[in-house]
Amino acid sequence: MKTLYFDCFAGASGDMMLGALVSAGVDSRALIDELQSLGVSGWQIEFEKVDRSGISSTYAKVQTAHEHAHRHLSDILKIIYDSRLNDRVKDRAARIFSRLAEAEAHVHNLPVEKIHFHEVGALDAIIDVCGAAIGFDLLGIDQFVCSPLRVGHGMAKMAHGTFPIPPPAVAELLKGKPIYAGDMEGEFVTPTGAAIIATVCERFETLPTMEIEATGYGAGTRNPKEFPNALRVLVGESREASASLDETLLMIETNIDDMSPQLFGHVMDRAFQLGALDCYLTQTQMKKNRPGILVSILCRPLDRGKFFEMLFSETTTIGARSYEVKRRALARETVRVETAFGPIDVKVAHVNGKVKAMPEFEQCRAAAEKTGAALRDVQDSAVAAYRNQNQG
Repeated sequence: MKTLYFDCFAGASGDMMLGALVSAGVDSRALIDELQSLGVSGWQIEFEKVDRSGISSTYAKVQTAHEHAHRHLSDILKIIYDSRLNDRVKDRAARIFSRLAEAEAHVHNLPVEKIHFHEVGALDAIIDVCGAAIGFDLLGIDQFVCSPLRVGHGMAKMAHGTFPIPPPAVAELLKGKPIYAGDMEGEFVTPTGAAIIATVCERFETLPTMEIEATGYGAGTRNPKEFPNALRVLVGESREASASLDETLLMIETNIDDMSPQLFGHVMDRAFQLGALDCYLTQTQMKKNRPGILVSILCRPLDRGKFFEMLFSETTTIGARSYEVKRRALARETVRVETAFGPIDVKVAHVNGKVKAMPEFEQCRAAAEKTGAALRDVQDSAVAAYRNQNQG
């Protein structure tokens, strides 16, 4: 399984991430060409080699024209989805910006749609976020793991005034994630860097077992003495790819008997948008012989808070419970195959020498609707294409 590990001993920012990805092997010209498909002007990037305490690092110098108008989330999502980027990049970039908007909305106690992004919504942040999503795609990353993040300490000047470090939006984005201050004052994790890492990383731990293929160092702007101000990424194959994965997860449940049935579908959609591993509804018979619905959400322990918050805000429940569950899952990879109905992603897992190939359902359904073919024929075609592509 192709794994990218963020080593955040000096924090993380959007430009540090772009520099680290190029340093780790992303072709800078290909990255810039993909960014041009956003269809926005007034920006340019230069990648240059710099020294950070004796370590050769890549500095991504993003220059943008000054913008007078603030952008809302809907404006940014329109730029992303109207672009010529592939769907994988679009979806990842949109999820990152949506997460950033939710954090800002929480901090300012405003609806997401009313948030305008100030410095984090400027054109350079759009370039940083989309550039990172493009770089991940060009490297073919399957999973992301992050170290504890050095966030710094002290005070920093921002659009709304002077605030403590980590800034409120960063603290919200990294809620439930392992962070530490370090011994140097200053801001080490920016909202953009926090949003990217919080969105793509499912695990926060020390370096996992992996065979390293490439390392990259993305330089920060500051260059303090005797401290390498750089984000390091390590890219390689995780040995977990050939085995089943045992992990401890959290099940969150609540019983509801006083809410309109129309809302349950929305609750399930919100759960998956927030990163639920599974969500399902079960018909129950509750006290006073009233029919009800049991809402069950399977998630990672670090995400506990946001799912409780979602249930309390989106449903009528006034209480929910959680408990740990053990899950064993087959490691899987995603392989894109060409079919007569267009390209389809196939999830592939291995067990006892046998292969389980599962085409992405939504892609198959979209292809069936577009071509007028039967959905089962599209699914069968994708499985056959995978087997032909990988026979022997």
